[in-house]
Amino acid sequence: MKLNPEIISTDILIIGGGAAGCFAALTAAKTVKVIIAEKANIKRSGCLAAGVNALNAYITKDESPESFVKYVKEEFSGVIREDLVYSIAKKLNSVTKTIEDYGLTILKDENGEYVTRGKRSIKINGENIKPIIAEAVAKEKNIQIKNKLNIIDYIKKDGKIIGAFGFSINEANLYVIYAKAVICTTGGAAGIYKPNNPGFSRHKMWYSPFNTGAGYAMGIRAGAEMTTFEMRFIALRCKDTIAPTGTIAQGVKTPQVNGNKELYLRKFGKSTTVNRLYATVMENLEGNGPCYLKTTDINENEERELLKAYLNMAPAQTLKWIENGTSPRTEDVEIEGTEPYIVGGHGACGYWIDNSRMTTINGLYAAGDVAGGSPKKYVTGAFVEGEIAANSAVRYIKDIKEKKLSEEEIQNKLKEVNNFLENNKSLYSTEQLEQEMQRVMDKYAGGISENYRYNGKNLKKAAKKIKELMVIAYKLSATDAHNLLFIYELLDRLYVAKILIYHMLARKETRWHCYEEYEDYPQVDDKNYLKYINSVYKDGKVNIVFRDLVGRDEIYEHKN
Repeated sequence: MKLNPEIISTDILIIGGGAAGCFAALTAAKTVKVIIAEKANIKRSGCLAAGVNALNAYITKDESPESFVKYVKEEFSGVIREDLVYSIAKKLNSVTKTIEDYGLTILKDENGEYVTRGKRSIKINGENIKPIIAEAVAKEKNIQIKNKLNIIDYIKKDGKIIGAFGFSINEANLYVIYAKAVICTTGGAAGIYKPNNPGFSRHKMWYSPFNTGAGYAMGIRAGAEMTTFEMRFIALRCKDTIAPTGTIAQGVKTPQVNGNKELYLRKFGKSTTVNRLYATVMENLEGNGPCYLKTTDINENEERELLKAYLNMAPAQTLKWIENGTSPRTEDVEIEGTEPYIVGGHGACGYWIDNSRMTTINGLYAAGDVAGGSPKKYVTGAFVEGEIAANSAVRYIKDIKEKKLSEEEIQNKLKEVNNFLENNKSLYSTEQLEQEMQRVMDKYAGGISENYRYNGKNLKKAAKKIKELMVIAYKLSATDAHNLLFIYELLDRLYVAKILIYHMLARKETRWHCYEEYEDYPQVDDKNYLKYINSVYKDGKVNIVFRDLVGRDEIYEHKN
């Protein structure tokens, strides 16, 4: 097999057809032409593929955008982009109304008010949330959907992003897509660490297993500034099924108990997202595990609602109860932490962006999980950022003229991609290298087996091994486009792993337990590290950049 060039053009290219990508497309398509490049199919792609049962970022009647910013800042010990979080908070309710108008069912009480699940969360019937958005996108005449198209790199010319390269999963084509602006909405990165369920069940994980950090990796290779990768995200989940615990903890208000049925959270401070995980890890280390969500005190109606809720979004949990002949009322639910993920919707890692969501490279915008600085954005926050990025990109392209590559430049990229298809001498398979990468990150960069802890010596060992794996990965062989996809997914994960390690080395403190548990520096150091740790990758070297905090009402613009 050999790829041939296919050249197309549009006003705005959106890479990734998930929550942020679809919302960005719907916003931009009101005035300009848009292409969505999606490596799967937008009907069931991204983090919303399986559905959700709540919108976890919403300003309820007792909350405000200001209180939302305060909450996020406290959860993450002060290191957030307050300006970005505030701009999201002010629009959470308006995008919720938009998605409801598209057909999403939001549960209401007898007074017609949304049913809340927590202080900033409302209940929905969300099994079909992604098909609902995808249907709205499909109806827009200005949007062209390119499913089964895997984008591999940006096209950069004269310091600006003017499009992207990608290849079709179904056709022998290397696409050269020219655009006046590009919005990256590819999501975060899973599969970098050895998962809870390795081997055949390795895709049974918290985050979408098909989100491989492609958007991060393309930005890294293009020289975009990235931020806060060291704030990894580790979810507290139901053991084995990796189903969400919030459905129980918030849905029916159950406490966490240890193996002695004791309430243990209070020993570790406030009940924050970080501490609920950290406390569980510590209880297990101290011999007080396993730990549970105490469901045996709930009533019949609450049990029935739990069974229905999990069938909507994580059916494996309901099926486990049925198969074992148990139920939430007869057996407490054991909980555990997942492997670490790199994600900008729950954590704050991603592109360093300004208020318009433009990255440090002109013409390139970022939204959703790939955009850094604003944790706790969840689904509705991704919608907001998609909307902001799209409106900014539409303004940007008014004075932009289309630029193109020379034939030689296109052929050089074509040769790079075809090399994988022409090479038949690879000593390793993609799967072997992926498993070795996960083993290295688990053992030396704070994975599950190490209780998320790491030290400087092991991080440097991990950096050396990841570098070696990257060299080998560029010599892999592909027999078809599907194999080629796996190679590029591996390469993207390796680039993300490389940057992550350098960020972890740079923050010499422990600010977020488990997420960033640096054994050499076990304390918080506000004097030196109450700031953002950023990086720029250039000529094979990771250059660390320290940035001062940005306040809630500041209008941040890139100065470099």
